[in-house]
Amino acid sequence: MSQALGSDLRIDSTLTLNQVKVGCDVKIRVLSGPGCQRLRDLGFCEKMRLRKLTHGRNLICSMCGTRLAISRELADQVVVEPLDMAS
Repeated sequence: MSQALGSDLRIDSTLTLNQVKVGCDVKIRVLSGPGCQRLRDLGFCEKMRLRKLTHGRNLICSMCGTRLAISRELADQVVVEPLDMAS
């Protein structure tokens, strides 16, 4: 059984960072694709928490107190899951 969150995501769902709504807090599940090393160089890693701030030509997210902009192509390689509201 899945529990619905206010962000219209479910605890058992996974999406790419591109698919997440602006303002949603998520946890990175896996980096998958040819840009993985570039993402790791920027500080993205599995289990990292982040918030999506904007969506447009480039996507801006907040991670560890830092705002980062990445392309939509890189954001498609970041598979995320919603944070449990209790954590």
